[in-house]
Amino acid sequence: MDALLLNFFNPEIAAKVWPFLLQGFWTTLLLSAIVVPLGLAGGLAIAVLHSLRIRWLNWLLIAYVDFFRAFPPLVLLIFLYFGTPFLGLDIPKLAAVAFGFLLNTSSYYGEIFRAGIESIPAGQTAAARSTGLGRWQTLTYVVLPQAVRNVLPDLVSNTLEVIKLTTLASVVALPELLNNARQAQALTYNPTPIVIAALMYLALLWPIVRLLSRLEHRSVGGR
Repeated sequence: MDALLLNFFNPEIAAKVWPFLLQGFWTTLLLSAIVVPLGLAGGLAIAVLHSLRIRWLNWLLIAYVDFFRAFPPLVLLIFLYFGTPFLGLDIPKLAAVAFGFLLNTSSYYGEIFRAGIESIPAGQTAAARSTGLGRWQTLTYVVLPQAVRNVLPDLVSNTLEVIKLTTLASVVALPELLNNARQAQALTYNPTPIVIAALMYLALLWPIVRLLSRLEHRSVGGR
């Protein structure tokens, strides 16, 4: 048992690598704080544009969503960071990761928002328009609040996946938590940094998991 603890949670190694892992943790928080709002905004824009019912625009949106949902995000990050210099563009690591995640996550958020908008009966839109509200006012004050409430568990669930997806940023050596943990493991020849990183991810994601569980139970109970 002592050998197991020393191998997977060595206190001496943990004390040495903790500042390095903490630095990576803050970078992970920063990255999450950037990519989640960008994905939500991009997805909402896609859903709103889709609700305009313009045929040629809808075809473009469908092509965008299908392509980036099918395209592996890891390959996308590699292409954006390592491929764009050949096009004469020098994109910083954080910007490349944020843009790559925007393309990927907005396609998923867009489908969630679209499902929420389409779940609102057409009669509510007609009733709102009959009171004198314009198209955008109806969408903003009547449709979207109800649509977001209907798909809130799905939005939280996807946000959870987006935060876990940030571990892919290590492929471009962005100093986030997983990248720093892997470097620390390579230097110490001990898995303790990976174990600590896993516990830090658990501490970050567990509250979101509990929130999702409450929202799902509330959604089931309201039916």
